[in-house]
Amino acid sequence: MASGGPEIEQLIQLMARLPGFGPRSARRAVLQLIKKKEQLMIPLSAALDRAVVAVRTCEVCGNIDTASPCTICADPRRDSGILIVVEDVADLWALERAGVGQVKYHVLGGVLSPLDGVGPDDLTVDALVARAHEFREIVLAVNATVEGQTTAHYITDRLTGSGLKVTRLAHGVPVGGELDYLDEGTLSQALKARTEI
Repeated sequence: MASGGPEIEQLIQLMARLPGFGPRSARRAVLQLIKKKEQLMIPLSAALDRAVVAVRTCEVCGNIDTASPCTICADPRRDSGILIVVEDVADLWALERAGVGQVKYHVLGGVLSPLDGVGPDDLTVDALVARAHEFREIVLAVNATVEGQTTAHYITDRLTGSGLKVTRLAHGVPVGGELDYLDEGTLSQALKARTEI
């Protein structure tokens, strides 16, 4: 329990809900905000207020932006014919940081997970199928988990007969990776997906 009143305790509890924060790191972050009230807390509070009003979900792809359609969907230079399907907005942002090119995206909003009660209707698969004809290739960039692979198979089945090229991200040895430190599944997949030199 923190000292200093219910307002501070509420800040700590809310901060602790964020990914990467536990009770201790949340407490440290809140103390830093309080110590640097003018430089951090007041600008952060104002930025959060503006974000609550301005941020929205793109009606086309599911990205988060201050406009809908988002900056990516509205960019006329992104006409490569490639649509990359991702689980979450964080995955889209990671691909953008990596500079994958002038592609467009589709955010599923998760993966199929019957144990967690997540079925096809909980994802944006229908919207994906509806817009897929606009592209020549659909790249399934879902995580290499059981749920991710199940989702990839489901989407592939839904797109069968569309005449579209459906591909997946390669899985295998990372750049700079040492074989001794990789798990057996990664090594096995890397061997199966080998390419000619």
